[in-house]
Amino acid sequence: MKKFAGYLLLIGLSACSAFGQVTYFGDILGKEFKQATIVQPADYEGSVTCTIIRKLATPKSSKAVLYVHGFNDYFFQEEMTERFLKEGYNFYAVDLRKYGRSWLAHQKFNNVRELSEYFPDIDTTLHIMHSEGNDKVLLMGHSLGGLIVSVYADARNGREQFDAVLLNSPLFALNIKSGLKKTALPLMIKRAEKHPETGIDLGINPLYGESLHKDYHGEWAYSLGFKPLIAPPVNFGWVRAVHLAQEKLLQGLQIDKPVLVLHASKSIDEKKWSDLFFNGDAVLDVNEVARRAQNIVGQYSIQAVPGGMHDLVLSRKPVREEVYSTIFNWAKRTVK
Repeated sequence: MKKFAGYLLLIGLSACSAFGQVTYFGDILGKEFKQATIVQPADYEGSVTCTIIRKLATPKSSKAVLYVHGFNDYFFQEEMTERFLKEGYNFYAVDLRKYGRSWLAHQKFNNVRELSEYFPDIDTTLHIMHSEGNDKVLLMGHSLGGLIVSVYADARNGREQFDAVLLNSPLFALNIKSGLKKTALPLMIKRAEKHPETGIDLGINPLYGESLHKDYHGEWAYSLGFKPLIAPPVNFGWVRAVHLAQEKLLQGLQIDKPVLVLHASKSIDEKKWSDLFFNGDAVLDVNEVARRAQNIVGQYSIQAVPGGMHDLVLSRKPVREEVYSTIFNWAKRTVK
């Protein structure tokens, strides 16, 4: 891991200029994917970077999508890229600070104290996208990325660098038992104010990862170093950051661009492997996601996807075909 991170730093450390110009290098995915590492201001752990990944459409296009990944995650979805390229979108993704390509050896994976810490990564990427000739931008987030994108869109109301928002199973509620929500969660949030580095295991089912990765039961190839089957422990600071964002959602997020919220039609909670993992969300309470999505103030649509998994674009092929059909039919009406 350290050797790989060092490789990324050697090929990728190129700071964004005042005009948003960056130098791209070949990405780890190959196949005409390019990446540029952007140096951001240091934080409480030290130096910080984020990484832009792109693949351009042929023929040349002036519309693009920006994809923001979820927790215990990074960008690797090549098929999703190809589907957007086929529809005439330039494809961009950002590996947020302390995730995937952007993780540095002195950092704790996923460490955050306010979700607004990610806003400069999104701002920078969107600025660069526009400087590269993209006039229309679809902003897309999955899971934690969906929550980040939602509060980001609210914070940038009136100053948007995007034209529509697509949320794939957004993390609108922590999937923990109601008893723990009433007792342990308030204590963690309070403790996080003075002791944000205290760790806790979220208990995400590792079988979800097995349902995805090709070396187990799934069909997708990705780095288990960047997206391990067992998610690393998070800090109380992370819990507080997510909780505060979810509370902000409950108060109402003002998003003045069209929003599409997609989620699986059911949740599953299996303790042993079965094919049920291919037919539901093993991470979130989808009913809670759908309910809380109604706190978006603006033009939004909420749709359940029968047979969908947590990451809808990694569902079984017939399901994800329906997902892409829904996405692009909606995008044709909203990203013009």
